[in-house]
Amino acid sequence: MSLLYEGKAKRIFSTDEDGVLRVEYKDEVTAGNGAKKDHIDGKGRLNNQITSIIFEYLKEHGIQSHFIEQTSETEQLVRSVEIIPLEVVVRNIAAGSITRRLGFDKGHEFETPLVEFFYKNDDLNDPLITDDHVKLLNIANEEEIAKLKKMALEINKALVEMLDSINLRLVDFKIEFGRTKDGDILLADEISPDTCRIWEKDSDTNFDKDVYREDRGSIIDTYQTFLNKLEELK
Repeated sequence: MSLLYEGKAKRIFSTDEDGVLRVEYKDEVTAGNGAKKDHIDGKGRLNNQITSIIFEYLKEHGIQSHFIEQTSETEQLVRSVEIIPLEVVVRNIAAGSITRRLGFDKGHEFETPLVEFFYKNDDLNDPLITDDHVKLLNIANEEEIAKLKKMALEINKALVEMLDSINLRLVDFKIEFGRTKDGDILLADEISPDTCRIWEKDSDTNFDKDVYREDRGSIIDTYQTFLNKLEELK
C-alpha cells in the first residue's frame, strides 16, 4: 500500500483491490484554513468512528457515499472517486461566516435550508462562488449543480432527523462529493464535528469544532460525548 495523498486530517493509501482506498484519520486539528493547528491524541479515532456511524446511517436512508467499511479505530475503506473541488455548505441556522457576510444574528433560523458553494482552493482561501462560477471554472455543469444541491438537501434532511432524535440541532455542515469512473456522483470525505456545527437543543452547548476554534473546552471530551450520543442510535 502506498501513500497517495496526505491532507490536514487524513492520509489516503492505495490497496490491493482495484478502486478501493484506505483512509487513515490523523490526530491533527486545524482551524482558520490551517492558521491554528495542534496534534491531539485520540482525535483521529473519534472522527473515524463518528463518520463511519453517520455514513452507515445515511446508507440506511438511501444516500450513497464512497464509504465501504470501518476497518480499525482510525481507518476505513472507501471507493476511489475524483473529488469535485467544491465545499458544499448547508445552513439551517445562522452561525459563523454568514453572520459576518450578511449580518444575520447568530441563531437566526432560516425558513428553508440554504445551500452554498465554496471553491476548494487553499491559495484563494476557499472563496464563496455562484452557480455561474462553478460552470465557468468547469467544475460541474448545470445538471450536476442541480444534483449536488438535491443530494445536499437530502443529506441535510436525514441528518436533521438523526440529530433531533438525540436532542441536538444541526446548525450547518460542509460536505464534499466525488465522481466515480462511471461518472456517478457520491458523497465523499467525512461528516464529523470537524465539518458540522451541532448545538444541544436545551442549552445551545456546542458538539463541534467551535469548541477548539474558540478555546472553550476539550475537543476530545466534546467529540467523545457526541460519539456516545450517536452510539445510542445503534
